[in-house]
Amino acid sequence: MNASIPPIDPVCTDADLVRRWGPALVLFARGRCDCAEDVVQEAFVKLFRLRHRPDNIRAWLFRVVRNESANAYRSQVRRERHEQSASQNRELWFEPTPGATIDIETATAALQNQPVEVRETIVARLWGGLSFDEIAVLTEVSPSTASRRYQSGLQAIRQQLHIQTTEVLR
Repeated sequence: MNASIPPIDPVCTDADLVRRWGPALVLFARGRCDCAEDVVQEAFVKLFRLRHRPDNIRAWLFRVVRNESANAYRSQVRRERHEQSASQNRELWFEPTPGATIDIETATAALQNQPVEVRETIVARLWGGLSFDEIAVLTEVSPSTASRRYQSGLQAIRQQLHIQTTEVLR
């Protein structure tokens, strides 16, 4: 046992354990994952839920933090792989048309740059074929607000794509 680290007092409180070992555990977990604080918190929660405390609490905490941080790292890698795959395989919002005057990727990005309420109005109108009255009920706004969102959204997209009013998105 390291002489500079006193043994854990069997009657120390949960708060004492967190104060004493929390910072070292966070530092230990940081080398393994990006969510060190969450991992350490989860380790303490697991400890506090045990009916019987382990004989060597410090070693138990480090082992749990090591295992949990490895799990968190694997989850993070899986999530990043999935997000990358999903972004590469995402469905296009526009159908490619030979000889089209706008780039599909650029048009999709311009639509995605719009605020959610504007984007949902445009999609509901153009791809859903909904009337402004139907969009108003769907989005819980007045028909005039739905129309205004649609018109302002199209105008913003036109500006982003440098399209004249008489072209495509009328």
